[in-house]
This record gives sequence, C-alpha cells and structure tokens, in this order.
Amino acid sequence: MAASCHHYLLSSPFTSGLPLKTTRTTTTARPRPFPKAPIIIASSARPLRAAVVGGGPAGASAAEALALGGIETYLIERAPSGSKPCGGAIPLCMLSEFDLPSSLVDRRVTRMRVVSPSNRAADFGRSLRPHEHIPMLRREVLDSFLRRRAADAGARLLPGLFTSLRLPLSDSDPYLVHYIAPPSTRGSLAGDPSTLAVDVVIGADGANSRVARSISAGEYTTAIAFQERIRLPPAGMSRYEDLAEMYVGADVSPDFYAWVFPKCDHVAVGTGTSTAKPEIKRLQAAIRARAGPKIAGGEVIRVEAHPIPEHPRPRRVVGRAALVGDAAGYVTRCSGEGIYFAAKSGRMCGDAIVSAWKERGVVTEADLRTEYLRKWDDEYGGMFRFLDLLQQVFYGSNAGREALVELCADEYVQRMTFESYLYKRMARGDWRKDLGLAWRTIGSLVRAGVMGWEVDRLRGIGADAS
Repeated sequence: MAASCHHYLLSSPFTSGLPLKTTRTTTTARPRPFPKAPIIIASSARPLRAAVVGGGPAGASAAEALALGGIETYLIERAPSGSKPCGGAIPLCMLSEFDLPSSLVDRRVTRMRVVSPSNRAADFGRSLRPHEHIPMLRREVLDSFLRRRAADAGARLLPGLFTSLRLPLSDSDPYLVHYIAPPSTRGSLAGDPSTLAVDVVIGADGANSRVARSISAGEYTTAIAFQERIRLPPAGMSRYEDLAEMYVGADVSPDFYAWVFPKCDHVAVGTGTSTAKPEIKRLQAAIRARAGPKIAGGEVIRVEAHPIPEHPRPRRVVGRAALVGDAAGYVTRCSGEGIYFAAKSGRMCGDAIVSAWKERGVVTEADLRTEYLRKWDDEYGGMFRFLDLLQQVFYGSNAGREALVELCADEYVQRMTFESYLYKRMARGDWRKDLGLAWRTIGSLVRAGVMGWEVDRLRGIGADAS
C-alpha cells in the first residue's frame, strides 16, 4: 500500500505531470474539490514527479540530481536572466566536486586582505600551496550554466513566478504547484496562471521563500546584502588581478563585513547587515570611502540588494516538501558564504529523493529527514555552529574586529582557515599549536579591548570638553 501512494490511474488528468493551463472565468461558482486519485501498485508506468522552485545553485543542482536519477523533474525559475547580489567567491573544492569548467571563473584570488576598523591590514595567502586559490565568479554565469546542465540531464525548465502550493489531502494526493508563466513563454498568454501536479516539492526560492510559507516552515531573521558593480579604469582593475578585500568596522557594518571582490571586468563593492537594514546606503557609502582611491574613477554598472538568511529555518522538511539553499537558511553568519552550501544541499536533497524512490518506490517525510536532513546536519551542523560562535565573538565590537585582523596575520590561523574553507572540512590542527593559538586569541582580545576602552575614554573626554 505504501509503495503505491504516488501512482494514479492513467486516466487521471494529472498522470502526465505536464503543466495544466488554468483558464480565467467570470463565474462565481465554487471550484470543484480536487478529486482524490485512486491508488494502484507502484510500477514503471509513470516516474516520480518533482517540482523544484528556484533556479539558483540550490535548485539547479537539485533538478540535475533528480533528472539524472530518472525523476520527472520541473524547474520553475521566475528570472532566468537575473542574478543574486553576491560576492561570488566559492571554495576550490567546488570546481571538481560540481565539475565546473574553468571558463566560469573570472579571477583566481591568491591574496585575501582583511582591513580592521583602524585600517590595519592582514594579508591572507602566505600559506596557500602553489595550486590553491579562491575562485571568483559571477552568479548570473554560474546559475545559467547549472540550469543548462540540469536541462541537459532531462529537467524541464519552466520560466514563471511561483505563487502558491496546494498541499495534498492525503498521502495518495499530489501537490498542486501554482505559477504564472511570463508573456514570452510559448503557448502562454501574458499572466496566464498554470498548475503543475507533482509528488514531491523542493523549495529553492531564496530567503523570502514562498514554498517555505506554503508549508509553514517557520520564520527566521534575515540580513540584507547590498552591492554595486563598479567598472574601474585599467590601472584600478590591475590592482585586483588576484586580490580580494574584506573590511570590518562598525562604520561599514555593525554585525558583518564589507567587501571589494574582483570580477571579469569590474569589482563588486558591497556590505551586509541584519541590525541596521534601514541604514544600508550609509554603510555602502562608508565602504566606498574606506576603499577610497582604489576604486576612484570607477563607473557603477549595476546596483543590487537581496535578503540573506542568518540561521536555518525551524522546519526544513514538511511532508514530501523540502527546503534547500537560502530557503533552508544555509548561509554561514561569520563569512556569509552560501553558494557552495546551496549547491550541496540541493544535490543532497535530490539524491535522497532518488535513493528512496529507487529503493522503495515511495518518498516520505521520514525518507527526507533521514536521507537528507540528518546527513546534512551531521556533515555541516558543527561547522555552522562554530562560525556562528566566531561571529558573536569577533563581530560584536570594533575591539573584537581589531583582534580578528591581528589573528588573521598568524600563519597557522591562515592555514587552518584555508584548509576548512577551500575543502569544506573542519581542519584538524596540532594540539600544541591550537593551545598556543588560544593564548594568542585571548591576548589579541585583551589588547583590542584595551584599545577600544581607551578610544571610548578619549571620546568621552572630548564630549565633556565641548
């Protein structure tokens, strides 16, 4: 009985899995309830049907994994030509793990400069091995490539705006995915609503996920990322040939950092915050001022803003619907990294669905929790908690930020950081060096704290004198 709960009689109007056109009507008659489909024994007559909402790295990777596994897959993306504001840095291991061609990479950064509130700088890169670098790319290039690859694997791309999800009345009913196709879609009128009947749903539609709202996945706090793409004169671009910069300080972000990251013919200059969202333009002006002459004479070619999650949602699997990427909350607080975790979670979720379907002929909430959520949390939960702790310790005050930059100059810190970041594994260090690092961390925090107290004292004296 359980093995048959996703199969219906061939006479069912939803058996084909194709989008159904919903015609407009001026009548006020009550719509007929969705008919409960009879259950038949699972067979190869019809494959499992899956809808993936959102065509970024998470959605495209999920769709590819599903399609390669023989799942009838539909990928709904509202803005195929758009892109999310993003620094664009990815870990080195993502190139091989996701088989990304080198042509997608704009720059290969070997120097990462971290600049403190007092403009002290620490240059990462001394510990890099000859073949190691941080790939920098543009999201519109990466996302487009991953969507095309999903289509080549067999996924059907559906340009359209997802509007709502009708939940199944029982285990034997499908989900009804409602979306609005754009005017350019062949065979669709402008704004025509369409409906897609599927067995499983993956929400990969970002921090403001409508899929998450549809399945009551719970709320979470979000930050905002704002950036300008600035095309610099040749001399300015040559400065950023292999250099990326991070700026920390309450002036550029009270709880995050600002960045200048190189792209093919421009730099991305931006900042992020969760506690001062209304002041984002003031913070952006501050990073432009901090970067100063290095970006002078540049031309702004695009301005972008987008919400990013600060922690995972309370519920990431509900029924036969799962959330991945930003929709699930997979962005690290300390570094703001999300591209790799989006693609990885999408692939893991897609693989979990394929595995359950092939093994038992059915996909249940228990399957998604065991094969997707548990594996994800086991592999990355500790890393997310550790980076969250670092964010709380070092980003809460300018004193902490000064200490952070001082520690970043330490070669052992750099090696451990790159080992964890480039290869997405918690690096194992030497306990003797770790103990020494702990003492240096305490010393840096004390010195930075004294500096901060002295600055506050001098400011207080100046205020009293005035």
